[in-house]
This record gives sequence, C-alpha cells and structure tokens, in this order.
Amino acid sequence: MLTKEVTINNQVGLHARPATFFIQKANEFKSNIWIEKDDRKVNAKSLLGVLSLGIVKGTAVKIIADGSDEKDAINTLENLILSDFTE
Repeated sequence: MLTKEVTINNQVGLHARPATFFIQKANEFKSNIWIEKDDRKVNAKSLLGVLSLGIVKGTAVKIIADGSDEKDAINTLENLILSDFTE
C-alpha cells in the first residue's frame, strides 16, 4: 500500500470536470485507490464519493493505492493533479 499527499491547486478544486478526469484516470488501474481529506476516505473511482469530499483549491489530500500497479497509479494521479488536470 502506497500513500502520497498532494495539494489541489487548480481554480475549481476537485469538482465536476477535474473530478471526472481524476476518476477516469483512477479507473485505468487494477489497484484499489482511495482519496482522503480530513480523515474521510472515499473510493477514488467513484464520482459521488470524490465530489462528496468538497475539495477546493489549496486543499491537501492523500491518494492511497493498494494493488499490483499501485506505484504507477499514485504517480499518474499525482502528475494529473500537479498538471492542474490538463491532459
């Protein structure tokens, strides 16, 4: 199991379009992936779960992955966040 803390810096946070990009990317991996904010952990492959966290610009979140491709999952999702969700 791997964990990485990152800060969301894009204008709208992790809402609507950026959340959709994040979830689509998370679904490319076999590993179980969660995103955690303030001791609340949700499935990173669930749109409702991710949106329920109310992640706004400047929020630090943890990405947690567990599985055969956990390292690739963490790195890919971190890079997506650091790129402000541009493909």
